[in-house]
Amino acid sequence: MLSTDRAVGAVLGSAVGDALGAPFEFGLPGAFRERFPDGAGELCGGGGWEPGEATDDTQMAVLVGESLLERGGLDLPDLFARFRRWAAADPKDIGLLTEQVLLGEDPWDLAAALHFQVNGRGAGNGALMRASTSAVRFAAHGRAATMDAGRRISALTHGDGAAWEGTAVLHELVRVSLLGEDPLTALPATLAEVAPAHRERWATVLAPDWHPDRATEFNGAVWPCLGSAVWALRTTASLEESLVAAVDLGGDTDTVAAVTGTLAGAVYGASAIPARWTSSLHVPLPGFDGRVLRAEELRALATALASTSPR
Repeated sequence: MLSTDRAVGAVLGSAVGDALGAPFEFGLPGAFRERFPDGAGELCGGGGWEPGEATDDTQMAVLVGESLLERGGLDLPDLFARFRRWAAADPKDIGLLTEQVLLGEDPWDLAAALHFQVNGRGAGNGALMRASTSAVRFAAHGRAATMDAGRRISALTHGDGAAWEGTAVLHELVRVSLLGEDPLTALPATLAEVAPAHRERWATVLAPDWHPDRATEFNGAVWPCLGSAVWALRTTASLEESLVAAVDLGGDTDTVAAVTGTLAGAVYGASAIPARWTSSLHVPLPGFDGRVLRAEELRALATALASTSPR
């Protein structure tokens, strides 16, 4: 049986990680601990972000979750339309690849593929970052179904199969965690389900001896982003420690911490997230009537997603 506390932890942990990392985005490694030598840290704001303000990572995750609930399942045209409405409202932050796909004129089922065909770029972490809500929603459906859903949602904006497989892996690791099992132990079986063309590269960055220093791309790419999140979970002993480790890597700190928060939240549960991080958390939704979600709305969203029966 899936744990509601862990489901809420995945969604809330992702949002907290996002807001924690946002002020340090594109900074150097060690910047977080330099500001917070005690290692605890606050949702401090900075770099154009208010204290506790979540970025596009959580905004898109909310849109995914609300579409899944309101449409009674995966409605890809509806989800793409919500993404497009959001992107057209000039959000404070949006990935370049995602922006180009969403604000183009191509239909939902061709936009990402055509962009990839022309530009040859589609392996960013912009699909991975928004996966907390969909991972919770499809966890009860089993391994094959949740991995398939991860791929299909990712493919709306990212044309490279590497991004699809990374999102599928994250979905499955969350599913295992919500059952109270160890996602690290589940990695070999999960990798066996990855498309053969992508399996070796994913196995490299998810291996027990991999370290973010060994990344061959900036952590805005899907491989080191998920690899760093798994590394942070593997090398720490609490949700707080894992998020601090993720942010302190530098680079794309909001997204690496959001993905880490998805995993760590699913492992440790919402009860492990300190109140000092949830009290100021807020998620503006550009393009949606000025709505701003707080921690309680995220809890309710996650609880509703976790309680949805398989179709």
